[in-house]
Amino acid sequence: MADTMDWDKLRVFHAVAEAGSFTHAGETLNLSQSAVSRQISALEEALQVPLFHRHARGLILTEQGEALNRTVREVFAKLAMTEALLTESKEKPAGRLKVTTTVGFGATWLAPRLQRFLELYPDVTMTLLLDDLDLDLAMREADVAIRMHPPRQPELVQRHLMDMDWHVCASPAYLKRHGVPQRAEELDEHRLVLFGDYHPPVTDMNWLASAGRRAGSPRRAVLEVNSLQGMVLAMQSGLGIGALPDYMAKETAGLVRVLADLKAPKVGVYFVYPEELRNSKRVAVFRDFLLGEMAGQR
Repeated sequence: MADTMDWDKLRVFHAVAEAGSFTHAGETLNLSQSAVSRQISALEEALQVPLFHRHARGLILTEQGEALNRTVREVFAKLAMTEALLTESKEKPAGRLKVTTTVGFGATWLAPRLQRFLELYPDVTMTLLLDDLDLDLAMREADVAIRMHPPRQPELVQRHLMDMDWHVCASPAYLKRHGVPQRAEELDEHRLVLFGDYHPPVTDMNWLASAGRRAGSPRRAVLEVNSLQGMVLAMQSGLGIGALPDYMAKETAGLVRVLADLKAPKVGVYFVYPEELRNSKRVAVFRDFLLGEMAGQR
């Protein structure tokens, strides 16, 4: 059995299962298509079960293939986790730290501060994965996440970092032409720039559309753009009024704050990581760095 399930065959099987074709898996593994095919056939023969249905458009896992891939994916995730912990020395943080967060927060707030962190810890290197969808930390798509909501998976450790507020803004040119709203109800007479419904990183991202309206009748936007930087640029050009997270305040040169007393939804920002990384030095120092930076700007 040990020979049947050797690491090489399992690695090849996992690559094929994830890629859905011998060719793509071969490119990932730097092997020829025929070498990949031979390894899979040998594994199927040894186990005496078919692992893939082969058809014109590619490969689909059989029921047995699905079961094997679930286990293999878990094993490789655990191995990656163990490797990450082993590469770290006892005395000081070292090795690669893979961090994921939303596109807006990662590009605007986090990226400009990383120079300070990496200067403090020269043996740490970082991969920053910006995505408005949650990556799966349990499956090692990233080591740690900074999220705009508490984690939904129970096996993840969370630490509340801060609460995020909103600034409602527009350009002076827009306000000169359309007037300055004094109450939320007056937004009915204005042009709104919203993020829209395409994978918003925060649940109440488009709250401005409903402010001062009865429930279930939100205002329409003149523009929806699924990028905070895109919203800022559109608003700076004089297009309309929008709500931006307070961490973007420095980006809003040329914009004026309006409706400062308007009650906006609070957004909790959380530092999240898997239980297995609880004793990781580089995770601990990164968490403490973030807490220090956030305390400094309050």
